[in-house]
Amino acid sequence: MLLKNFSSFVKLKPVVAVGFLFACSSLLFGTWVAAIPGIKQRLDFTDGSLGLSLLLSPLGAITGVFLSTKVFGKIPVGKWMLAGYIIQSIIMIALINSVNRPMCWVSLYCLGLVSFLNGVSSNATVNIMEQKYDRLLMSSCHALYSLGGFVSAGFAALMFTVAVPSGLQIVIMSAIIVAINISNRHHLLANKEIIHSGSGLKLPSLSILSISFICMVLFMAEGCVADWSAIYFKEVMKAPKELISLGYAGFSIAMTIGRLNGDSIVSVLGNKKTVIAGSLTAATGFLIVVLSEYVGLAIAGYVIIGFGCSGIVPILFRASANIPGVSKVEGFAMVTTGGLIGFLAGPSVIGIISEKASLSKGLSLLIVMMIMAAIVAWKNKFLAEKKWSQ
Repeated sequence: MLLKNFSSFVKLKPVVAVGFLFACSSLLFGTWVAAIPGIKQRLDFTDGSLGLSLLLSPLGAITGVFLSTKVFGKIPVGKWMLAGYIIQSIIMIALINSVNRPMCWVSLYCLGLVSFLNGVSSNATVNIMEQKYDRLLMSSCHALYSLGGFVSAGFAALMFTVAVPSGLQIVIMSAIIVAINISNRHHLLANKEIIHSGSGLKLPSLSILSISFICMVLFMAEGCVADWSAIYFKEVMKAPKELISLGYAGFSIAMTIGRLNGDSIVSVLGNKKTVIAGSLTAATGFLIVVLSEYVGLAIAGYVIIGFGCSGIVPILFRASANIPGVSKVEGFAMVTTGGLIGFLAGPSVIGIISEKASLSKGLSLLIVMMIMAAIVAWKNKFLAEKKWSQ
């Protein structure tokens, strides 16, 4: 099933070009993950001050919410995708090479802003392509995001073994990303849609807010794995430097496998059952991580978290783009606002808890949040079923 789904996916070259944009984000974030302990030390951040600094990214994302309807009401989505991911690469170079805290703070704010707009553009385009090809594509595209996280974690581990610093790693990674996107420009620019044609953002209903809440929890889990797994291994588990990125690597490869199968799994289980089962599986994984005394077992916990989270976010993005009476941009903005706040602010909350108690207690919050997500999914009416081709 995995090979059949993947082989049919890669034959769609325009979809693969857009799918690579998902990998771009995680290739950059994975390099950032491995760089965080060094940045923390170089700029003399505590857990608490680092956590508060990370709040600048969701502030940038919220700015992106208000700009999104104007940007995507005027600029064809393909033009934004080509430019936006190049801009994100440049921002990440500045962030990882920050020479002082103000430079770091400005970079975090800009990263949140541009990441939000990039996420809206790429997810909206995949949703349009699902309608065009009459088949599920979202999970496979998100699988490329997870694959990028695995590749970047392995890349960082390899570069550290040959003494290549994070600042140079991100330059190399960004150069590769920019080169591939420029080579794919004809596929990207072919997406000429203006994906927003309405007025300003509307006040969301309770059901839409519940999807946003689930998205917040899932992105919070992903963000905490990204931002705190390396520090947890280094400072709590005393793992050697070569192993500190393997929690994120295990999480990412599990996410990749799960998402490559995700479109097929959803067609069998349905949206609601997939979200509930995945949330409870991820909660189990976090429980293993915080109780484990061995690095190998903690890595296994991160793998379980990855499998649990893998199928949920694509379902939420698809649901948000197909809400009656709401444009794709408005739907994504309302739902991904919660998601990006979770991804970018969640690690800040964990940092604050870590400062007052311990990092293990901070990560324990995710167990409760994942259980709450399962309950909210059970009650949500927009996780409706639709038959798709495979």
